[in-house]
Amino acid sequence: MSRALPKYNKRRVLMIGGTAAVVLSGAVIAGNALAGETSKSNTNATTKAATSPGTVNCPAVAPSLPAIPASAQAEVTRNLTLLDTQIAEANKRLVDTVGQGGPNFVQNAILGPLKDKRVATINRIATAIGRTAAKPTGLDSLAPCTLNANGVNAGGAAATAAPSATATQQAGNAGNTGNTGATGNTGSTTAAGTITCPDVASKLPAIPASAQAEVTRNLTLLNTQITEANTRLANTVGQGGPNFVQNAILGPLADKRKSTIDRIAISIGRTAAKPTGLDSLATCTLNK
Repeated sequence: MSRALPKYNKRRVLMIGGTAAVVLSGAVIAGNALAGETSKSNTNATTKAATSPGTVNCPAVAPSLPAIPASAQAEVTRNLTLLDTQIAEANKRLVDTVGQGGPNFVQNAILGPLKDKRVATINRIATAIGRTAAKPTGLDSLAPCTLNANGVNAGGAAATAAPSATATQQAGNAGNTGNTGATGNTGSTTAAGTITCPDVASKLPAIPASAQAEVTRNLTLLNTQITEANTRLANTVGQGGPNFVQNAILGPLADKRKSTIDRIAISIGRTAAKPTGLDSLATCTLNK
């Protein structure tokens, strides 16, 4: 025979049921909040991934070197450090130029100049070793670098999606609307112009016989650098924005010339007074 529950038992049942409802409601609210937080986090992560410029990957040089003579150790170490610095600078530039240029911007403005710098630095390493031991060969193959798989070309989709890019900036980037960059690249849509650099040979003091070969070699290299820059100027007509020539050609050329001019001064300074003030000859200009 069934018995009616006492009143206090009914109240207890009601209280328990109310508590369960509150707990259940809290769980639903918490679940919704977590779901919203996860969605927002995923969105941010996706946006960040879409706009990441990636990083530059370069072959290691040190493992490919032969035994380094003691007389060359300091110079080799200095240039190996410089290789790391060059990569760090390229990675910074990769970040700073997201959204700039056309589909070949990274290759022309970052990877290409980085390769040129690495060739010069690696050659200095080989030359330093070769003064007192067999000069290593084939190291030039370690100069080219690549953009890792996580990176998106700065002129491509990632640049377009960059939240900091304004509509005006996007309209001026070759990667978005096809701007030819003529006003900053060549000064016109048809002529690339030529690069003019200050003459270095005429500013040198008397060159000691012991330094003549190295000075001549580096003076020749200065001419080669100008020729390469002019070739690149002609090959990139229509690429990039208003600062393309300065950033992708004249800037890297000044860096290479400074290194070469420094080597000339150092070679003279080994047996005579080291010339000063030659760095002012490193900067070149574009003739339209």
